Amino acid sequence: MEELVRQLKALADPSRLRVAHLLSRGELTVSELVHILGQSQPRVSRHLKLLTDANLAERMPEGAFVFYRLTGQGAGKRLAALISEFVADDDPSMRRDLERLDAVKAARAAEAQAYFDRASTDWETIRALHLSEHEVEAAILAAAGEGPFELMIDVGVGTGRMLEVFADRVARGVGIDVNHAMLNLARLNLEKAGAKHFFVREGNVTALPFADHSADLVTVHQVLHYLDDPVNAIAECARVLKPGGILLIADFAPHQLEYLRSDHAHRRLGFSDAEMGDWIDAAGLDLSRRTSLHPEEPAGRLTVKIWAATKADRAAEPGSRTRKQSQEEKQ
Repeated sequence: MEELVRQLKALADPSRLRVAHLLSRGELTVSELVHILGQSQPRVSRHLKLLTDANLAERMPEGAFVFYRLTGQGAGKRLAALISEFVADDDPSMRRDLERLDAVKAARAAEAQAYFDRASTDWETIRALHLSEHEVEAAILAAAGEGPFELMIDVGVGTGRMLEVFADRVARGVGIDVNHAMLNLARLNLEKAGAKHFFVREGNVTALPFADHSADLVTVHQVLHYLDDPVNAIAECARVLKPGGILLIADFAPHQLEYLRSDHAHRRLGFSDAEMGDWIDAAGLDLSRRTSLHPEEPAGRLTVKIWAATKADRAAEPGSRTRKQSQEEKQ
């Protein structure tokens, strides 16, 4: 009862109601809200603090930026959802806010597109070396199973594509990345897709910003080959998995394309089933499925591997299973 009273008091102010209405349309920074509302930074920050203290909004630091969004859990989520239903978009102040919000999003989109234009050549070069993304995504979905999954964490969110792929199997999804430009791009793509149950935040795979046993599904798509220490990354993913949760890793089989190291910052030239199995073992997970996606023309091309691992209801001791228990599929 006390929390509900606090939440209603927080919304009983025209400016805070405007802030909440704007946040119902997506994540925004303090500076963006200052621009939209035409109010001072201290005043906007005060409104955000009251909404956050009332568990109506969430604060998400991202490098030099701090994004705010409406809370995605609990009674605050249900109350926040009512805002869009009862606040009229044709109210003069709300209409002006939404016009300025459109301008903010257009500026964001231009920034994200500029980054995509710079990076897309590299991405297309690598994509041309393996089977189509459509085939890879279909294999990833098959490895995950039907779900449903309450919370999905996508490590190294990139463009946000993995979250989009799982949109109808996941109640709530969070994409993690260390690159602010990539987070902006993913945020834009998810907004375009209307995926309001997904959001992105800054985070590192070696120190994920989640409690132990919090996720039902963790995906690591084409990330490990960039890392100096994939072992610790897998262990950290295992830490945040619930008992019965699934870790999905998609990466390359061992290859000899040395220019990917020199020209595209790949630290590792693929991974063998043996080493991946050992790392999954060490993290206390059970390797349940391996899928190999071979290119149509092997010479100078990459084989995509997908490893699915499950966290037992009672975490197994490292080394407690043999790799013979794994199921291998070759496609």
